[in-house]
Amino acid sequence: MGVAFQEEKIHEGKNLKKIREIMGMKQEALGQKCESKFDQRRISEFENSWTIPEPVLTELADALGVTVEFIRAFNEEKAIYNIQNNNSFTVSENSFGLSNQPNVTYNNVGKIETFLEKLVQDDAVKTQAILDLTKVVADLADEVKRLKKK
Repeated sequence: MGVAFQEEKIHEGKNLKKIREIMGMKQEALGQKCESKFDQRRISEFENSWTIPEPVLTELADALGVTVEFIRAFNEEKAIYNIQNNNSFTVSENSFGLSNQPNVTYNNVGKIETFLEKLVQDDAVKTQAILDLTKVVADLADEVKRLKKK
């Protein structure tokens, strides 16, 4: 009994829709960015199609600022995993097929560390002040009890 490996069929329309939604773009806005000026209904039709004609897919990819390969290879789970597990990353043409290459870096780690260290020091000072006040209140309570007994 042999095992048949079935290649996963790419739903180009669903991938197109997910990318458009992630970019915060409405169907109508995407259509207007295209050279052919597609209306909202036509973009909806593309998003419901398993395959999109190559020239149209190229036009849509250009309007989104990505490549056709990016749309075809898009995997939402992998994208979410990468976002969640990379606090400093560079997206390049080679890794995701983007033509607009966002570069996200976190340069303020030192400032954040300094800020957190100051917060910890301030907390230690305030905690000690509370302990000192608690001792003073306890001492005053003992003095009041002693004076009442006299």
